[in-house]
Amino acid sequence: MLNGRRILLVIGGGIAAYKSLDLIRRLQDRGAEVVPVMTRAAAEFVTPLSVSALAGQKAYGDLFDLTDEAEMGHIQLSRAADLIVVAPATANLMAKMVQGIADNLATTLLMATDKRVLIAPAMNVRMWEHAATQRNLKALQDDGVLVVGPNEGDMACGEYGHGRMAEVPEIVAAVENALLNGPLKGKHVVVTSGPTHEPIDPVRYIANRSSGTQGSAIANALAGLGARVTFVSGPVTSELPGGCEIVQVETAAEMLSAVEAALPADAAVFAAAVADWRVASRSGSKIKKDGSGKLPVLEFTENPDILATVSQLKKGRPQLVVGFAAETDDVMANATAKRARKGCDWIVANDVSPETGIMGGAENAVTLISKDAADVWPRMSKTEVARKLAERIVGAISDG
Repeated sequence: MLNGRRILLVIGGGIAAYKSLDLIRRLQDRGAEVVPVMTRAAAEFVTPLSVSALAGQKAYGDLFDLTDEAEMGHIQLSRAADLIVVAPATANLMAKMVQGIADNLATTLLMATDKRVLIAPAMNVRMWEHAATQRNLKALQDDGVLVVGPNEGDMACGEYGHGRMAEVPEIVAAVENALLNGPLKGKHVVVTSGPTHEPIDPVRYIANRSSGTQGSAIANALAGLGARVTFVSGPVTSELPGGCEIVQVETAAEMLSAVEAALPADAAVFAAAVADWRVASRSGSKIKKDGSGKLPVLEFTENPDILATVSQLKKGRPQLVVGFAAETDDVMANATAKRARKGCDWIVANDVSPETGIMGGAENAVTLISKDAADVWPRMSKTEVARKLAERIVGAISDG
């Protein structure tokens, strides 16, 4: 099933576009959310109203829609999906993808995405067999684009041969294969994310500036590689990942309980910025000023150490435990010492000094520290950091 997965469906301008209506419904039946994008030519074959009504949301088509572009909508559309499906993929669309032409919303999305792309080619048999199309097909496959079809059969033009778009059940199966049969299929990964809120009284709490963006990106990347992901999140401002089991908590104690309940797991990634302390005795009512000028005295106690607890399990410890070290001073020294002290396998260290803009921002600059090495990564988007970390995790826990 595709529960929680987000599919960006690019509908190209060919007679096979009519099958996109059935494809939307079939993907939704499996739990997926389908966000449709139509080329101008596609609207000559199926109406935006029909596509929008079936998808249950706007059918995007105009690159220069000022409302959407005020928020750089084409970038957000391309990044928020778990998979981009192009059906039908016309000869024209395939050629533009190869050449990197971005002259409309669909082709711009395909250039801007950091997610995998699946195409379902559909065209006249002579166009399909043309040397240029076959060169473009090979180039796309070399770039990692997934392909389903085309099939052999009768065509709307009256000719017979290869070029008929794959049937909808075949495309759905290819989508499931792309999302569920990756290198982490059969693996369970626990990911923590965001801050924790430690209550002082019913209206006040201790927290930090973590948005949860990096944790969500990691969960998305792992799910995209086929892992079953349990995502344990504190109160976040970022969008929760799709295709994961979501467990929302408030406090560090609740987060530890949720992590323990999620075990066993093949790997655990502790990206949450957990509060080190909590108020020893929270007030049952709002603490108020009494006019005396005296400040309330808060007594603190340490929160449970989730990373150390899981890293030092004698039984049921994940094969790989990854911690995060958000530091403002002596980043490498503090992170290296933290890895040894906690007992985890890797530490992802980053500098969260205010001037870096990393805490709560869209980018990160990390160093992956293991027992034997420290790998410095350049500053990149948090999505790219997540994808690179997920690829490393594949190598660490894959069978054989």
